[in-house]
Parts: sequence; structure tokens; C-alpha cells
Amino acid sequence: MRRNAEELAKMRRAGKVVAEMHAATREVAKPGATTADLDKAARAVLDKRGAQSNFLGYHGFPAVVCTSPNSMIVHGIPGDYRLKDGDIISIDCGAIVEGYHGDAAFTMGVGQVSPLAEELMRVTERSLWAGIAQMEAGNRLHDIGRAVQAVAEEAGFSVVREYVGHGIGTAMHEDPQVPNYWPGRPGPLLKPGMVFAVEPMVNAGGPETVTLGDGWSVVTADGSLSAHFEHTIVVSDDGPEVLTTPG
Repeated sequence: MRRNAEELAKMRRAGKVVAEMHAATREVAKPGATTADLDKAARAVLDKRGAQSNFLGYHGFPAVVCTSPNSMIVHGIPGDYRLKDGDIISIDCGAIVEGYHGDAAFTMGVGQVSPLAEELMRVTERSLWAGIAQMEAGNRLHDIGRAVQAVAEEAGFSVVREYVGHGIGTAMHEDPQVPNYWPGRPGPLLKPGMVFAVEPMVNAGGPETVTLGDGWSVVTADGSLSAHFEHTIVVSDDGPEVLTTPG
């Protein structure tokens, strides 16, 4: 679906709230903080901006952010896990403004992290931006995933297959899906006004995943580290516009 100027203005506002949630949680994510503390910081931003959470209550999810440390890929539930020096933590945030959604994620180190963790985060973020660079009108949707996959695999890492990016607008998850790999076909033509959440999930080991007993938390099958970066982006006549950055 292609969004008009009025709709995109609302999505920009939602994106700015998400960026503010990122800044607030990043500030709190220090050794000794719990993942529940991160959720509290994000809730405060939503309350301050009069925005709604698109995570809270989604299929029963109990929080406004997902907090996924170390080998956890996505969908971690905030709680009493206490961050420690050397952890990495993925924080996924979303917001709704006047019925329109923003969604973005980042992974950061807590204190001093290993060289492997640093490289994994750096490569995953670079793969996101490589995918975003493909979001030019006239390109095909699956050019995004091909670019993501190339960056991740060239560095010796693997791309998660089971969880993908997505369209976004009046719902957090809309069609079409945006895989982070080349699925063997080019996909639909990208046109101005289309909005997607692109979100590489990259593992230091193999791509296989396991869902834990809580029904939400997804971890690497081999226990390797995982990183996750995401932005909400609109295809425009002037190239990709990222809606979930500050400023």
C-alpha cells in the first residue's frame, strides 16, 4: 500500500517517538539495570508523547519493548534479568500516533564487550543500511534482502530465516513480508509511498532458532550471539527516507 502525505506525516511523528524510546532505553542499559527498567523508560516516553504502544497486548505480549540479551534473537520479555558487563542487548520499540505505526530496533553492548560481539553488531547494522540503500523506486522488494544477506555472510555470519521485516502503516505488521535474504525471486516493484520495516537478525553462528517455553523469546539454536537492527523506511521520489531516526 502506498501512503499519502498526511499518512506519512503521522508515521514520521510515530517514528520520532520510537527514536526517543531508543535514546531513553540506551541511557538506562548499564550494568546492574534490569530489562524491566528498560521497559519502564520506554513507557515513560510513550506517556510523555501521548502515544500508544503497538507491542503491549499484541497477541498477549506483556510489555512495550522487547529486550533480547546475548543469544536471544527477538521477542524477549522484559523482567528481572539484570544486565552485566559484556552483555549485548537488543531492544525493539514501537509506537502508534493517530493510528499510524513506527517500529525500530537496535543492539548495543553493555560495558566492555568482546571483539566478536562488536563485529557482529557492526556488521548487522551495516547490513541494515545496505538493505535500506536498495529502497529506490523502481527496484524490487527482494533486492533489500539480497543486500542484507551479502553483507552478513561476507563477514562469516548467518541471517535468520524464520523472522523477517514487513510492511507497516495502520498495523504494525502488514503485507508484504521483507525477508533478510534472497528468496529466489525479485518480488514486487518498489513505488513511492510504500513503507517497510527492514530488520536484519544476524547470528554469529548458524541461522537456526528455538522458541523458549514462554512462547515468545527466540534464541539461537547453537547458543551463539545474535544482533538485531531495524528501521521504518518510506520509499520516496528522492530515495529512501528513514522515519525512525531522531531529529
